[in-house]
Amino acid sequence: MTTADPGIAAPADGGTAALAAQLDAADPLAAHTSAFVRDGDVVSYLDGNSLGRPLASLPERFAGFIEGDWGGRLIRAWDEQWMERPFALGDRIGALVGAAAGQAFVGDSTTVLLYKLVRAAVDAQLKADPARTEIVIDDDNFPTDRFIVEGVAAERGMTIRWIEADPASGVTLQQVQEAVSERTALVLLSHVAYRSGFVADLPDITAAVHEAGGLMLWDLCHSAGVIPTELDAAGVDLAVGCTYKYLNGGPGSPAFGYVAQRLQGSLAQPIQGWMGAADVFGMEREYRAARDLRGFLSGTPPVLATVALEAMLEVIEQVGIAAIREKSIALTDFAEAALREHVLPHGEEGDRAVLASPPAGPHRGSHLTVTHPSFSAVNAALWEQGVIGDFRAPDGIRIGLSPLSTTFAEVELGIAALGEAMRAERRRAS
Repeated sequence: MTTADPGIAAPADGGTAALAAQLDAADPLAAHTSAFVRDGDVVSYLDGNSLGRPLASLPERFAGFIEGDWGGRLIRAWDEQWMERPFALGDRIGALVGAAAGQAFVGDSTTVLLYKLVRAAVDAQLKADPARTEIVIDDDNFPTDRFIVEGVAAERGMTIRWIEADPASGVTLQQVQEAVSERTALVLLSHVAYRSGFVADLPDITAAVHEAGGLMLWDLCHSAGVIPTELDAAGVDLAVGCTYKYLNGGPGSPAFGYVAQRLQGSLAQPIQGWMGAADVFGMEREYRAARDLRGFLSGTPPVLATVALEAMLEVIEQVGIAAIREKSIALTDFAEAALREHVLPHGEEGDRAVLASPPAGPHRGSHLTVTHPSFSAVNAALWEQGVIGDFRAPDGIRIGLSPLSTTFAEVELGIAALGEAMRAERRRAS
């Protein structure tokens, strides 16, 4: 379903408000939007790519967990289910990103998991070939990814090869091919660029890295739960993703990691905790890492923090990732049309907002970024009105569209308000 779908005719006047009503009426996933908490003070939520809305069923869900699993079973629940929870949930997330069972796990933050896997990868590469002293990453990747790489490179005496990414698009296959060499230990890229929404060529980039002898680590934070991904089929080595965006796990919900089966016996993660030991309850004097996926755990799993994630996974599994992606495409296509009506044409030449995202197609994720020097003040004004977009310095507002919780009408309302707030800021500044 897209704005070009011949089954959904554009209104005669061409207005996106009328088009939004048509699209909502024809949306096969429309019923799911009412399953999420909707506060009356928020009239348009356009930041689902930063923090997903909570499911309305969560109070009952948490109460059942507290009274039953926790209150009723108490410590027995560890033996009965909690010890395996990181892997049970990991397998379910793995199914969404094309990973067979036994390769994904839940636990720790995105930052900690990135550190674990980056360190594990470069240590293994340096041990096998001391000449592999470079880590490749782009200069527009999310700060955490870049900061982790800087820290690990300093720890291990390695160098960083920076790819200069276009903030309005993303890292291309050609750029990766030019950056990798016999010195490459690891390449870390985002599947979907956090700023522009550009979807990288995951299969071909992974193949190019392997051809050079490097390991490939993908950041899936902006694609997990919204874009079909085939990690196994592409031969991906490692991946990390968060669960509070399109997986709606809630603020601070734990991230997930992916370690290909073929690497699990050869990579050693650096944070040695009791949960990663070969015999968790052996209480041995020295650390012996588990040789399977458990070896990538460190501390006690954050069980309570996974209750909301589990509830959302049930919804996603019911709907199917293909249907979610279809609506994601429809929402971003519509958002672009609304921007072209309400925002982009307005202003004097040289003082107009710019769409800083890829064109419609396979290289566009589930968010758009529009830029203008006034947008820091504009976004603050919109928040006061209950229109919640996401300002990213220096001048961008991201419009993040979570398919299961977002209506076309609220996208229309929010983007129309963006245009009006932009014009109001111009009048105030003149």
